This record gives sequence, structure tokens and C-alpha cells, in this order.
Amino acid sequence: MDFNVKKLAADAGTFLSRAVQFTEEKLGQAEKTELDAHLENLLAKAESTKVWTEKIMKQTEVLLQPNPNARIEEFVYEKLERKAPSRLNNQEQLAQYLIDAGNDFGPGTAYGNALIKCGETQRRIGGAHRELVQTGAINFLTPLRNFIEGDYKTISKERKLLQNKRLDLDAAKTRLKKGRVAEARASQLNAAEPERDTSFMMWTEEVKRSEQELRITQSEFDRQAEITRLLLEGISSTHAHHLRCMNDFVEAQMTYFAECYQYMLDLQKQLGSFPSTFVSNNNQSSLTPMQSVPLPSISASAPLPAASNSVVTSGFSELKATSGSRKARVLYDYDAANSSELSLLADEVITVYSMPGMDSDWLVGERVNQKGKVPITYLELLN
Repeated sequence: MDFNVKKLAADAGTFLSRAVQFTEEKLGQAEKTELDAHLENLLAKAESTKVWTEKIMKQTEVLLQPNPNARIEEFVYEKLERKAPSRLNNQEQLAQYLIDAGNDFGPGTAYGNALIKCGETQRRIGGAHRELVQTGAINFLTPLRNFIEGDYKTISKERKLLQNKRLDLDAAKTRLKKGRVAEARASQLNAAEPERDTSFMMWTEEVKRSEQELRITQSEFDRQAEITRLLLEGISSTHAHHLRCMNDFVEAQMTYFAECYQYMLDLQKQLGSFPSTFVSNNNQSSLTPMQSVPLPSISASAPLPAASNSVVTSGFSELKATSGSRKARVLYDYDAANSSELSLLADEVITVYSMPGMDSDWLVGERVNQKGKVPITYLELLN
């Protein structure tokens, strides 16, 4: 118990001494030991790394998960060391609505089929985004968070300890300076009235204790400065590690955007052909804006521009007029709505012909021993 009381008193004395020294420095009443320029630069570099790492990490989290409520929920589950419940992301939720709407309107209708195709594409994009989030969290966010919660906490601890050692050193310097001034005065009094002054020896002993204390605090300060310097020099290695992590994140983004581009390119091909009645009713409002958007290189199987619609229509008109048969390539998958229709697979080649009384938007398609009605908007006549 006595030991604890003494330790408590010693700690309180040290804390008070540091507080006094810190206050006097702020008031300009005490000298302050300055760190060397190299160490100051390292400290500034570490602080800058910490600040920017936090900002980059926070904004990356917003990029990968735009929903703030979802981010808060994931944070709570992470702190509780529990797995967050699985939920549909934005693309997957949209995909579900599109597919449900398409099934409601009917997969055999142009609009219903288009909704389903869009929904399937959005679902693929949602899966790709989920993969991006997972990869980004593991390869990019986790290393950044480990630095903030691990390495930088250690640096902060040692930096605070260095600050305390500096205060101890400067407090020892102040006590020694005051002791020497008092010793000089006592020496003058002792020389004038040696028989009456008894403080000289006391101040001499105080100066010796202060000198010894100064040597100890200087040694502890130098040792702590070296430890802090070695830790801070590791910031360069941290930058190199974060650079590698950033490269991994960029590659993940590149893969994600490439997949999204391919999915949308395929979707554009599938949506490029509409029933003629829909085209005639919506030619100005729907098709013209889409055709005005410049697109990257698209294969020959992409939808024909509006200027070519007359050529396509005339080809089918000639086929109906001659009552002959032609080979045709299927542009997109088609699910038969009933037993009178024929299901189609993209890129397959079938034989098509017309029969008297058939709707102008349909032909008879035939493959091996199967035949049924097929929409002409899903076909491309071959030469």
C-alpha cells in the first residue's frame, strides 16, 4: 500500500511538472526543445498520411455502398463481430422489378420480353457490383483501415510519449537553470556573511540533483526520439503497400466496368428490334434519341439504324409476296408464348416462309421437325 501511494504521488508530481512546463511554454515563459528537422518532416508526413487515408477510405465506402443506412448497419454488425444480413443491391432490386413486370405483361409481348431482358442484364450488373464491393473491401479498404487502427495508433502512442519525454527534459532544464541562479545568489550572500547564510550548500546539492535529473531525462528523450523516428520511417513502406492495394482496386474496377459494358452492349443488341406497330407509334419519341447516341464499335449483328428499316421491311415483303422460303438468322432469344409459336435461340439459323392470312409481323419458322410462328423482328434474312 505504501508503494502504491508513493507511486501515485510520484506520478502526480510528474504530471504536474509537465502541465506547468506546457503552460509556461504556451505563455512564452519557458524554453522549448525543438525536434530536429528530419523528425519534424517525418511527423508531418505521418499526419498527412493519416488524414488523407481516412478521407480516401470514407469516400471509397460511399462509392461502394451509396446507402448511408446500409453503411451504418454494416458498421454496427462489424463492431458486434456478426455477419450482416444479405440484401439485394440497387441493380438487383431493379432487376427484380423489371423481371416481375415483364412476366406480368407477358414474355411473349415485345414490351414484356424487353423488360425481362433488361432485368436479366441488371441482375448480371448487380452481381458484378457485388464482386467489386467484396474485392474492394478485401484488397483496398481493409489495408487502409489496418493502417489507421493499427500502425498509426502505435505511432500516435510513441509520439505522445516523445512529447512527455520532451516536457520532462525541458522541466529539468528549467529547474537546473533556476537552481544555478539561486546557487549564485546564495554564493554571494555566503561570501558577504558566511556566518549567517546557510542556503549555499542546500542550493549546491539541488544543482547536483538537477544535473543528474537532466542527464537522465536527456537520455530518455534521445531514446524515445530514436524509437519514434524508426516507426515514422516506415511510412514510406506504408505508401508502397497502399499503392499496391490501389492497383488491385483499379484492376477490380476495370473488370467491373468491362463487364458492365459488355452486358449493356448485349442488351442493346437485344432491344434494337421492336414490332413494327411499336416502331410506328414511337418512332419519334423513343427510337430517335437512342439512335442519336454515339456508340463504340458494335458488331454487324447490332440493330440496324432507322435508315435501313425500309431495306429490312422490303426483304420480308418480298418473301411474303413470293410465298417462297428463306434462311434467317435469329437475332435474340425468344420464348414461345403458346404452342403455335416456335421458341428461338440467338444466332441459330432457321427456315422461314409465309402463309396466306398471316399477320404481317409474323412468319412460319421451321427447324428439323419443329415449326411454329416467329416474330420477324427477331430475324435477319440471309442472302
